[in-house]
Amino acid sequence: MLTALTFIGFTLFVAIFSWYKLRKDDISSRDGYFLGGRSLTGGVIAGSMILTNISTEHLIGLNGSAYKNGMIIIAWEVTSAIALVIAALYFLPIYLKMGLTTIPQYLEQRYDRTTKTIVAFLLMVSFVVTLLPIVLYTGAINLESIFNVSEVFNVSQSEGIWITVVTIGVIGSIYAIFGGLKAVALSDSINAIGLLIGGLLVPIFALWDIGDGNIITGMSKVYDYAPEKFNVIGKEDSVLPFSTIFTGLMINQLYFWGMNQTIIQRAFGAKNMAEAQKGLLFTGMMKIFIPLIIVIPGIIAYYYYNDQYYDNQDFIYPVLLTRVMPLGLLGFFAAVVLGAILSTFNSVLNSAATIFSLDIYKKLIDKESSDKKLVYVGRLSSLTLAVFAILIAPLVGNAPEGLYQLMQQLNGIFFIPIASILIAGFFIPKITANGAKVGLFTGLSFYLLTTFIFDSGIHFIHIWAIEFIINLMVMFAVSHYFPGKPNTFVRKAPVLEMKPWKFAKPVSLGLCVITLLIYIWLGS
Repeated sequence: MLTALTFIGFTLFVAIFSWYKLRKDDISSRDGYFLGGRSLTGGVIAGSMILTNISTEHLIGLNGSAYKNGMIIIAWEVTSAIALVIAALYFLPIYLKMGLTTIPQYLEQRYDRTTKTIVAFLLMVSFVVTLLPIVLYTGAINLESIFNVSEVFNVSQSEGIWITVVTIGVIGSIYAIFGGLKAVALSDSINAIGLLIGGLLVPIFALWDIGDGNIITGMSKVYDYAPEKFNVIGKEDSVLPFSTIFTGLMINQLYFWGMNQTIIQRAFGAKNMAEAQKGLLFTGMMKIFIPLIIVIPGIIAYYYYNDQYYDNQDFIYPVLLTRVMPLGLLGFFAAVVLGAILSTFNSVLNSAATIFSLDIYKKLIDKESSDKKLVYVGRLSSLTLAVFAILIAPLVGNAPEGLYQLMQQLNGIFFIPIASILIAGFFIPKITANGAKVGLFTGLSFYLLTTFIFDSGIHFIHIWAIEFIINLMVMFAVSHYFPGKPNTFVRKAPVLEMKPWKFAKPVSLGLCVITLLIYIWLGS
């Protein structure tokens, strides 16, 4: 009863506070609904970015992987800081000078409308096939373990997870469809604070228990029990080899933090360039410390359970949570978890609505559509995607290497081909629209064949790098022999104040140095 009361209390607080702050905002216009009226500040952007990124696929997936594989998987997190530095200093000025609302809009100006439309469709497919179902499923696992949904309804665990998936999907759809980006971003910033507090309490309570009231003693016991789990240098046959940092991993990170619509849309909604840069670099700071929440608990769980859950690693975090969290705080943390689920779910739906309305519907179906019509179309597309995601979610369970690894493998289908044509667009003026289109489908086909059809024996992140190089070579060749029409890149007057944040470069340097020191300290 206490768990349920604290859960309902915090959830209502976030909802009522968000409604109160936004009750006078106009979300009927295009910028109002899709970009929060271009009024977001650095703190709100960072809070929304971190909660859009850190959801239950991280809490459950990465902690499950850490339980099984140790700290080698922090590479997914700490290298994000370097990608955010590059995005803040290089990509962001380009985007904001152009006044973009979506990433595909850049592709239309750099290449052509067909390239933009193809990428827009691929992004819509990636949302419904990879991220949304895994977020819903991992969220359902967590909430099922806390509230025993299957016992309450007297059904099997799989049926309890299905009920929870549907409930989360319906709530998230309502929030995203009727609130717009600013509602999502504001509630995210509140839930991000809750996630940081609640997430840190899990290892604190666990180490307090292990150390008989002394957290440092508890950490020492965990380290002495399994020192190999604290090594960050992954072997070549491990789930995440250290060498992948220098091949495909950084390409993926650059795409995710600098070119991914769901993430970068928050920066597009900034009130000026300085606030956008603050948002990205504050996010980089948080990514350095996030392993305390999404990696360390998994290693602590190994101390408690040894290899008992090796075949069900994605259940280890909920098991640890219910063991160490006091009953009163369990409901609060469940509310934070729900907020994290809804944040990612809502953010993806909002980004999908933005892409479909502005890059597909307005360009291909109704070129004269009003802002009001575009908002309506965006809401309808969000609803459609939500229904598909709910239907697919229960099918993603029982991934051999865990749900987080599965999500990254699936993301590679879309991320790397799109990243290759975007990076070529930024840095290689000679690449044409013909080259981009051929490169896009070459990369997609190569990855599907080498990862899901034939066993190449090469780690999928190394395949990302090979695919990226092949894409560039193909784009060069096609652009040279079949150049097509010359590129007519249009530069527009900036819609925001473009003065950079005065501390952007010092903070960026600090983030890069800290990332390097983490590997020197934990890799020695």
